[in-house]
Amino acid sequence: MGEAKRRKETGAPPPQKRKSNKPLLAGVGVLIVAAVAFGVVFLTAAPQPDSDALPVAAANAEPFPKQLDQYGVSVGPEDAAVVVREFADYQCPACGRFSDATKQLKEQYVDTGKVRFVYFDLPLQQHQNAMPAAQAARCAGDQGAYWPMHDRLFETQSEWSGSSDPVATFTRYAGDLGLEQRRFRTCMTTELHRGAVEQSRRVAMQLRVTSTPTVLVDNIRLTRPGWGQLSAVVERELNAQNP
Repeated sequence: MGEAKRRKETGAPPPQKRKSNKPLLAGVGVLIVAAVAFGVVFLTAAPQPDSDALPVAAANAEPFPKQLDQYGVSVGPEDAAVVVREFADYQCPACGRFSDATKQLKEQYVDTGKVRFVYFDLPLQQHQNAMPAAQAARCAGDQGAYWPMHDRLFETQSEWSGSSDPVATFTRYAGDLGLEQRRFRTCMTTELHRGAVEQSRRVAMQLRVTSTPTVLVDNIRLTRPGWGQLSAVVERELNAQNP
């Protein structure tokens, strides 16, 4: 029986078409994307330097013992008004993400003479290539390229983290940076700087620093290491010294 004839004989209404859920789903999708975007902006936006939400020094906190800076690697004027110190592991993903903030710090505050930055090696036991990476930066430093290698290691972290021959990879990086590869490889294979890296790790233990990255602005520990909080605390401390 045809559909038209069936409706005529039975009086049945025509079947209704099912409404598509596509417009509704699309609208929900847009709302979710907007909410996520808002959340990202909210979480990453730099707080104001006078915000009460910024971390402060712990009650009765002693100044950071400056004599320990000799066991890290420093850049910036020794008489800078503010000193930022980072304890990090080259194989630590969170440290890799924070490395973008340290680049900005060097460009905006260290290069302008306002801040001194000190990097302490804290290779964690669970990261098999963290110790070789720390030594690679210091071996590059013997040829005047500590910071270029430092940045390269974080930029390529996913490439060498699981490598069974990190020395070969790091030697290639040294060549890319224009360093003498034979000298660099000898430095790595003899573990020339292992003692210095171990001493840096002992400084962390002495200060009870166990996680990476741990970032201090003078004696104030950041609670959310990232450019937003770092720059805000640095600005606040600079303003406090130059009212």
